[in-house]
Amino acid sequence: MSALLQDRRAVLLLGLLAILALAPLAAGDYVLSILITVLLQAYLGMSWNVMMGFAGQFSLGHALYVGLGAYAGGALFVHYGTPPWIGALAGMAVSAAVGAVVGTLGFRFKVMGVYFALLTIAFAEFTRVLFDHWGWVGASSGLFLPPAPNNSPDNLWLLRGSTTMFYYVALAMAAGAFWFSRALLMRRIGFYWQAIREDQDAADALGIDVFKNKMIAVLISASMTSLGGVFLAFFNNNLYPESIFSMHRSIELMLGTIIGGIGTLFGPILGAVVLTALGEGLTILGAHIGIDGVKQIAYGICLMLILVLKPGGLWPWLRKAFRLEGDGR
Repeated sequence: MSALLQDRRAVLLLGLLAILALAPLAAGDYVLSILITVLLQAYLGMSWNVMMGFAGQFSLGHALYVGLGAYAGGALFVHYGTPPWIGALAGMAVSAAVGAVVGTLGFRFKVMGVYFALLTIAFAEFTRVLFDHWGWVGASSGLFLPPAPNNSPDNLWLLRGSTTMFYYVALAMAAGAFWFSRALLMRRIGFYWQAIREDQDAADALGIDVFKNKMIAVLISASMTSLGGVFLAFFNNNLYPESIFSMHRSIELMLGTIIGGIGTLFGPILGAVVLTALGEGLTILGAHIGIDGVKQIAYGICLMLILVLKPGGLWPWLRKAFRLEGDGR
């Protein structure tokens, strides 16, 4: 039975990847832009899920790492012409270093739960204020990346090109994050994280190095999130500290994972689909009825319904309904 379930999941995954790979043949730029949003949301959700879902460390300031990656890649490209993939390495290094500071302060001083979440918010807000006054990155006026010339060929190395090119990059990132997350869960460190998440004191009593393994989760999550920030910068071509480091971005980043299922592999993907579809529909509705904030209100209602009716998220429920229980992921 287990082998059958594994085969069924493999077929579903391969089928989904095939459909997504062929999507540009039938979809226009608008639909591809929506799909890019879904894939990026899924990628960022999976990045946050490593820290919260796997290791149980609650971050409410993950926009910090999105912004650091975005500005590292964007500013180096604007000022020095540095290719974004090189800038991404710099952004990931900076994000990992900042994550190490956050983790060390939190874990060494036993800051846990909501207090650790507040610490992550404080770092994100401090960085927002810093970048808001730093002229080299455009300060509050913003940083603008030069767009690709019209009708120029796609340049993957410089991330300048068509919506189709960005779509395939986003698809590769999301697929890579999924398989990387799965590999982490299947290894010893994944079991260590789950033990720490369920009972940190018991994990410590069993000889698990709690500090080291929590730090690894923070470093991996921060670095992955930073790469998503680089993609966001080159896709949007503009950056503002008020937006990229905002609390709203942090909440939106983790909301899809909460809706889909924290600690699961498919949860962030399902949550990204639901959240993006809901957001697009409500944006159109809000424009028609002339009421601002409809999307945010609906997000809040959706979150409350999930927490009350399906606290584990939608994916565990769908997995059970379609008999895909298997390894629980």
